[in-house]
Amino acid sequence: MKKDFYEILGIDKSATADQIKKAYRKKAIEYHPDKNPGNKEAEEKFKAAAEAYEILSDPDKKARYDQYGSAAFDGTGGFNGGGMNMDDIFSQFGDIFGGAFGGGFGGFGGGGGQRRMKGSNLRIKVKLTLDEIANGVEKKVKVKRKVQAKGVSFKTCPTCNGAGQVMKVTNTILGRMQTAATCHTCGGTGQIIESKPNNADAQGMIMEDETVSIKIPAGVVDGMQLKVAGKGNDAPGNNSIPGDLIVAIEEVEHETLKREGENLHYDLYISFAEAALGTSKDIEAVNGKVRIKLEEGIQSGKILRLKGKGIPSLNSYGSGDLLVHVNVWTPKTLTKEQRQFFEKSLTDENFIPHPEKSDKSFFEKVKDMFS
Repeated sequence: MKKDFYEILGIDKSATADQIKKAYRKKAIEYHPDKNPGNKEAEEKFKAAAEAYEILSDPDKKARYDQYGSAAFDGTGGFNGGGMNMDDIFSQFGDIFGGAFGGGFGGFGGGGGQRRMKGSNLRIKVKLTLDEIANGVEKKVKVKRKVQAKGVSFKTCPTCNGAGQVMKVTNTILGRMQTAATCHTCGGTGQIIESKPNNADAQGMIMEDETVSIKIPAGVVDGMQLKVAGKGNDAPGNNSIPGDLIVAIEEVEHETLKREGENLHYDLYISFAEAALGTSKDIEAVNGKVRIKLEEGIQSGKILRLKGKGIPSLNSYGSGDLLVHVNVWTPKTLTKEQRQFFEKSLTDENFIPHPEKSDKSFFEKVKDMFS
């Protein structure tokens, strides 16, 4: 389903980073669960606003969204593919709410208090062929990630008594001021390790291999980053949230097809005889071979456009085209008989170039190709 993240936040494309943040805070406060208890519609709008802010507050994601729309994140990032829940939202954006909701929702309000730790993200590269990009693919990759060891137990932090923060009193020119700071002992989780197995590190974590399935939609581009939620490293604590797996797309160059956005280009070489007499040729496309017919007297440099034979749009707006560039191949060596034939043709009126007005120049062809 296509989503207009700008419309969700009530801003336009020219909004600055500060305006995007202010717009999100306004929506988040309006639809905050503490303000709308039991209201499912408000909860969905709260999540939608957080999703919009997650994309538009990140320059790389915003650029990707502006180019490809919300489809660039469906099933792979944001909240669509089983992504963030309420805890994720407050963990990632809780500081934006300020002190509007005291202790907050689920322990993540702007007023501080015990917070859930989120594990670090992992990053991998996945190589895709042009065929895989054109059709979409599901890849299974083995990831080495940190997970909490079995048998790890936690207890309440003695420094903050489980609050996740400690109060500090300082003397200022205005008098004694009391401020809250994250507990240095537990890092704000309110818990510390009570016992752990010998194979675990100081945080109770071990390294483990896991096979992760990644659904990659058709139409992705080289350098695009997709997100698989919850498949990064775990974080210590009973209520911790795992990080995400960031997947960078690397496109493998095709032997004969060259990609330009959603369009594909193919160089077709034919002989003098084929150009003069006409012929049929099989053209390699991403979904199998396509047979095309070349009319008699076809000229070198002509571009044939095969509609819909390119790469599907990431926004589900159809597919690009396959552009076939016709090149008449000139032999580098000739036999005696061949040379005599072409020498006679030098004075033959039929072999003298007579371009028609309808024949487009090279620059006109280039202009059409990019229009």
